[in-house]
Amino acid sequence: MAPIRSRAAVAPIRRRPEAVRAPLMLPGVSELVAADRPAEPMHCLRPATLAAAARRFVGGFAGDVLYAVKCNPEPAVLRALWAGGVRHFDCASAAEVRLVRQMFPRAQIHFMHPVKSRPAIREAYERHAVRDFVLDSAEELEKILQETGGAADLGLVVRLAMPKGGAVYDLSGKFGAPLEEAVALLRAARPHAVRLGLSFHVGSQCLDPAAYRRALALAGEAIRGAGVPVEVIDVGGGFPVAYPDVTPPPLGDYFAAIREGFAALGLPGARLWAEPGRALVAAGTSVVVQVEARRGDVLYVNDGVYGSLSDAGAPGFRFPARMIRPEGGASDTLRPFAFFGPTCDSADFMRGPFLLPGDIREGDWIEIGQLGAYGGCLRTAFNGFDRARMAEVRDQPLLETPGHAEEVAAAA
Repeated sequence: MAPIRSRAAVAPIRRRPEAVRAPLMLPGVSELVAADRPAEPMHCLRPATLAAAARRFVGGFAGDVLYAVKCNPEPAVLRALWAGGVRHFDCASAAEVRLVRQMFPRAQIHFMHPVKSRPAIREAYERHAVRDFVLDSAEELEKILQETGGAADLGLVVRLAMPKGGAVYDLSGKFGAPLEEAVALLRAARPHAVRLGLSFHVGSQCLDPAAYRRALALAGEAIRGAGVPVEVIDVGGGFPVAYPDVTPPPLGDYFAAIREGFAALGLPGARLWAEPGRALVAAGTSVVVQVEARRGDVLYVNDGVYGSLSDAGAPGFRFPARMIRPEGGASDTLRPFAFFGPTCDSADFMRGPFLLPGDIREGDWIEIGQLGAYGGCLRTAFNGFDRARMAEVRDQPLLETPGHAEEVAAAA
């Protein structure tokens, strides 16, 4: 059974809500390790990487970019995305709504969870000026109307169910109304919506750009069946990033497929939305762990699946890694290693493989990249391993996206 997650202790960085330090003012990861020799996990956040990813997406997508806050709600991450041009936020809870509104009074907040508590709806509408709400059932529509007092300024977005696809994480089982129900919901919501929308999600880490074109065609069937005007088409998230064994198609291929599919709907005046999470933040954070023991080709490290390496456990994601030995002298020969995390649970295991110098030993540090998505936010306090440090760094990502280095250099 997957562990129940709770936010563990990560030392925060406190600054003005929209302030981001210039990359050249920041230390490097190896410098920090050499100077501080951290005995607890250290999250290394790359503001320039995050801002560049935001600029790339906002500049390339033909609509509004709603950052999926659940992917990484760290305030320093949100500041960097804001600096990169993100002004819309996809929130899934009252806590996320409060966080975004506190940090960015001018942000556009969209409550995109299809099943919300009544107090959360009421708070979002009355206290935080949220007007857009997603639904996938008649009961949820009635709940939204009741808790907002039948307001005349609502944006109502119907979530359409998708067939099981080829994404790494399939999201077709929990949310979404089947086609016929979506048709009925569009009709029912139309009289109450100043802005009516239809949304879907093709699945997380989707490696097939054509999946969006197929999803848009299904959305077209729902709209034609409903026979009512629709002002918003939300293509959801799922935009992938690179991992050591995965090289996704260029982001531009996804944008092109979405543009073509959207144009085929023939909806003059309608607006496109997207809800990227992983694509904006994955490369923006790495985690530095320390080796506490070596047993053959298995390393015991001080972070694991109950911490920031959850996706390296049962889901089997591979992450880029490099050894840091401040005194130097490492072997040039790389070998595959697996990790055990610090807890007493044998399930705290990460098969990898993580390619590292063959002479790695107790006391060395390892930087693990591509952990900005669902890394720090899934940490738990299990077994008392709940402490971590956070630092902003100037380094480029361990796994480069083509064109990224040039954008970061320009930002500096």
